[in-house]
Amino acid sequence: MAYVINDDCTNCGACESECPNEAISEKKDKRYIDPDICIDCGACEPVCPVEAISPG
Repeated sequence: MAYVINDDCTNCGACESECPNEAISEKKDKRYIDPDICIDCGACEPVCPVEAISPG
């Protein structure tokens, strides 16, 4: 199951640069993880400064 980004996201972009599959992009002033591309590696979760990322 893919990781998800909740509404606490501040759109800082820290997570996007950590994703090895480029599954994270900007969508409506927030970051979004494409579940079809996400490989559940978890690299994005620890770099989020507001803890807005969690396993889906």
